[in-house]
Amino acid sequence: MRLKLGIPKGSLEAATIDLFRRAGYNITTSTRSYFPAIDDPEIECMLIRAQEMARYVEDGILDAGLTGRDWVEESEAKVEAIADLVYAKQSFGKVRWVLAVPEASPFHSVRDLQGKIIATELVATTKRYLAANGVNAKVEFSWGATEVKPPVLADAIVEVTETGSSLRANKLKIIDTVLESNTQLIANADSWKDTEKRRKLEDMRMLLEGAINALGKVGLMLNVHKDSLAKVLAVLPALKRPTISHLSDEDWLAVNTILDESTVRDILPRLKQAGGQGIVEYPLNKIVM
Repeated sequence: MRLKLGIPKGSLEAATIDLFRRAGYNITTSTRSYFPAIDDPEIECMLIRAQEMARYVEDGILDAGLTGRDWVEESEAKVEAIADLVYAKQSFGKVRWVLAVPEASPFHSVRDLQGKIIATELVATTKRYLAANGVNAKVEFSWGATEVKPPVLADAIVEVTETGSSLRANKLKIIDTVLESNTQLIANADSWKDTEKRRKLEDMRMLLEGAINALGKVGLMLNVHKDSLAKVLAVLPALKRPTISHLSDEDWLAVNTILDESTVRDILPRLKQAGGQGIVEYPLNKIVM
């Protein structure tokens, strides 16, 4: 059994390969090849642009692939979405396709763009959005540098953003959100029905979701005298509840928990003050729920 897997080439490539590494798969790319090596003999990888991924998965050229929900909707491909993996090229969050206009323009809503020109890479989705709002405007495909087109080459744009910083730098304001998107693991319908390939994809989904769950989190373990346990627990937030076990000295306990990495610098001093000893922080690759 060989599972043909599409890895998104371009802006998501590095983040995707790092996610697979955290999930336990080592993928090695080369600037001269579109076929990365992977340390799993049952998987064969191919680099494909995210914009084209859903079409190749639908046609069965690939058994599965990772791409944005936006590109699945844009192509209207009939594929199985088997996992939502919320990560992007710069963050662990979703991205938005937004309708943006020049800050100095008189446009305040989509209805103000009746008869105007809108530039975007997401043409079909934008046309459906305009139709849903009863607006008739000209939608032009943009080959790139979309933010610089208003007001000379277009009246407005529909562009993807994580933070909005690029739009602000080009003196654009957001007037509506067209679509919210995140990365998905998608599969060909026939491949999903195949017993061996489905097992492989379900295992992959579990490991990738475990890696996503661990993003931004760390493990923490410490020792505490039983008399100070209540004070330590009052300091600790936890994924559910901390794991507590006895040490060889029955008066002492080991506490193990998971924290948001951003909170550790505030919590560690308070744990020490509450009686925690031998405090160890360690990285996490996966949290399987």
